[in-house]
Formats: sequence, structure tokens, C-alpha cells
Amino acid sequence: MGILRKVGKFGFILGGIVGAAAGIGIGALLAPRSGAETRAMAADAVNDAWDSAVDAYEGAAGKVSERINSVRPSVDATTDDLRAKVDLARERMDQLRESLSDVVSTTSAQVSDAVTAVTDTVVAAGEAAIEDSQSEAEAVQVEVVEEAPAEDAE
Repeated sequence: MGILRKVGKFGFILGGIVGAAAGIGIGALLAPRSGAETRAMAADAVNDAWDSAVDAYEGAAGKVSERINSVRPSVDATTDDLRAKVDLARERMDQLRESLSDVVSTTSAQVSDAVTAVTDTVVAAGEAAIEDSQSEAEAVQVEVVEEAPAEDAE
């Protein structure tokens, strides 16, 4: 369906061009003026159309330039505002990173101190248990009595 539309548009454009050429040709043949006059008039018409197109282009370009220049201060202000916000966010992230580093260092030191304290407590408890065991072992006296061998009854 899309191809048929394109062909239809092309046919319409081609028909318009052919119709315009036929109109120009018939107009030139039936013109009440001489060829030189008709060509001069056509050249003047083309020059006028060209000048009008150039004027329209320059006018539109001027309006676009004025619009860009009127919007530029607002764009510059917005850009400056965004840059300031980005810089502020970067500073805040640096502060947070530094604060987090401090917290990690402090926590690491606290954990190290706690591990040392627990280790010391466990070692002290172990040493105390060993001392108690030795005291109890020393309190127990084992007496070894040897029995005399029994004489053989023959």
C-alpha cells in the first residue's frame, strides 16, 4: 500500500510539472508580445520571485537568530544553575565518602579492641582453669601399695 501511495504522489507531481510546462508553452505561443518581450518579462518575474525568496529567507533567518539570542540568556542561566548543583553534589559526595571512611576506621579500631579484650578474657579464663586443675590434681594423693607375692602352696 505504501508503494502505491508513493507512485500516486509521484504521478501527481509529474502531472503538475507536465501541466505547468504545457501551460508555459501554450502561453508563449499565444502571447500577444514578441519572444524577446516575453522572455524579458519572464526573466523579470523570475528575478522578482528570487528576490522575494531571498528576502523571505533573510527575514526568517533574522527571526530565528533573534529568537536564539532571546533564549540564550535563559539557557546560559539554566546551564550555570545545573553546573552549580552538580558541583554541590560532588562536594557532598566527597564529604560523605570522607565521613564513611572515618566511620569505617573507627569501627575497625573498636572491633580490633573488642577482639583483643575477648582474647585476653578467654586466655585468662583458660589459665585460671588450668591453675584450678593443677590445684585439684595436687590435692589428690595417690598411694601405690605393692602386694607381696603369694607363696605357692604345694
